[in-house]
Order: sequence, then C-alpha cells, then structure tokens
Amino acid sequence: MLTFNHSNSMPFSLVGIPGLESQHLWFSFLLLSMFFVILIGNGAILFLVATESTLHTPMYLLLFLLMVADLISTLAFVPKILCLFWFNDKDIAINACFTQMFFIHGASVVRSALLVAMAFDRYVAVCQPLHYNTILSHSLVGRLGLVALAKGVILILPMPILLQRLTFCRLVIPHTYCDHMAVVKIACDHTRPNRIYGLFVILLVVGLDLLLIGFSYALILQAVVRLNSKDAVYKALNTCSAHLFVILVTYVPALFSSLTHRIGRNIPPHVHILLANLYLLLPSMLNPIIYGIKMKEIRDKVIKCLGREIA
Repeated sequence: MLTFNHSNSMPFSLVGIPGLESQHLWFSFLLLSMFFVILIGNGAILFLVATESTLHTPMYLLLFLLMVADLISTLAFVPKILCLFWFNDKDIAINACFTQMFFIHGASVVRSALLVAMAFDRYVAVCQPLHYNTILSHSLVGRLGLVALAKGVILILPMPILLQRLTFCRLVIPHTYCDHMAVVKIACDHTRPNRIYGLFVILLVVGLDLLLIGFSYALILQAVVRLNSKDAVYKALNTCSAHLFVILVTYVPALFSSLTHRIGRNIPPHVHILLANLYLLLPSMLNPIIYGIKMKEIRDKVIKCLGREIA
C-alpha cells in the first residue's frame, strides 16, 4: 500500500459530491447564486454599519464582526469548489488544504462565539436597559471580538498541527473542501487523538455556546413574563427575534452535519457533503437577510440609500 506523509509534494485531490459528479455543473450555478447573495448581503450590512454613525452601537458592531466571519468562511470555501465544479480542478496542495481547514473551521468557531456575545447584548438590552450603554461600551465589544478571535485560533490551530504527524493511505478526499473529519478518515495512522480533539471542539463550541445562549434567554424570558404591558412584551421579544432566527439557522445545520459524520453510518456520502455545505453557506446567506428584515434601523438605511440612487 502506498503511503504519504505531510511533507510529500503530492497534493490532495477533492472529489466534490460523491455519487453526484454528473450534477456538479448544476450545483455550481446554485453555489454561484448563493455566493453572490452572500457577498451582496454581507457587504451591504458591512457598508451600512461602517458608514452610518447611528449604527455604531454594540449590537451592530457585533453584527459587523459576524458578517466578517461569514465572509471569511465563504471566501475560504466557494472559489475552490467552483474551480472543482467548472474546471475539474480537484488538486489542492497539502498546506493549502490545512490552511483552508483552519479558516473555514476557525470562522465557524468565531461565529459561534459572537452569537454568545450577541445573546449577552440582548440580555442587557432587555434586562438592564438603563445601564445598556454603560455595560456594553465600545471597548467591551472590542474585547469580546478579540476573545472570539482568540477562541477560533486556539481551538482550531491544533487540528492541522495534529494532522501533520499522520501518514495518509490515499490522497483523495471525498468532500468538497478540506473538512477536518474527511481528512482524518483518509489517514493510515492511529487517528484517535484527532477524532477525540475534533469531538472536544464540537462539544465545547456547540455545547457550551448553546448552554450560554440558553442561559441568557432563560433570564430574558424571566424578565419578559414579569412585564405588565403587552406592548413591552412585544417590543422585548421583537428585540431578540432576529438573533433567535440566526441561532436556529447556524446551529441546526451544524448539529445535523456533525451527527451524520459520527453516527450516521447508513446515510449516503452525498448527504453528508450537502449538509456540510449547507452548514457553511446557509448562515452566511440568511444572516443579512434576517437582520435586514427584522431590524428597522437597517431597513430604514437601505430604503434611504436606494432612495438616493433613484433620485
């Protein structure tokens, strides 16, 4: 059996969507459409928050950081898969593969950490409204952003480092990108440390972050049920609705993708791949749409900008 280590000059080869290779061209048009929606939607939110001083509030600054994480994840993933689908360019250098893995998974961890920070922001807005600007200062938002970034780097950097010690039985990755578990599965060596560490990261990121978000919303719900006015209850719930939708869009595909990788042995490979792709692209595509629809300030700014263009 041929074996290859990380220092070998031979590249990895991405399969794409196993069993659906004949449909790659059709999938590419869907991906390209989603890519343009992500670039336009996230770019518009970034532009509005950066240029409109009235949006320089903690909530929108955290949203700005979330959009940046979404764009990094998308840009690390989509260009290579489009090259694969359009030009059959399957090869990816081993170091480039590990770099792609770092940015895709790292951006996902940062996104999750930012959603926790945004849950804390909503808790303060509902439960401590008089002290909102005092508690959530711009410096605190900056520190929360740095903590999210540090969490992404510290948790994901060991993944490619641990992979570099492995010898690979084959260089064909049955996936559309360099997913950590997909690369681990083509190794010949004892991969238990890699699998354990991957599971540890998922439990820490999804498990702990969801626990913290749930705790924040339990406190919010406790405060809401004490309100006497129906208008106050509606306003409080509306304040949190966009964030709740984003949480569902982010974590539901993530949990399905993770579970099918580990316990879905009878699930066809292309289902694994499609779920993983949805996990990467769906939040990035829907987040700006959700916030654009639910947040009045953003709606008003968009209408104002469109009015200027028409005039």
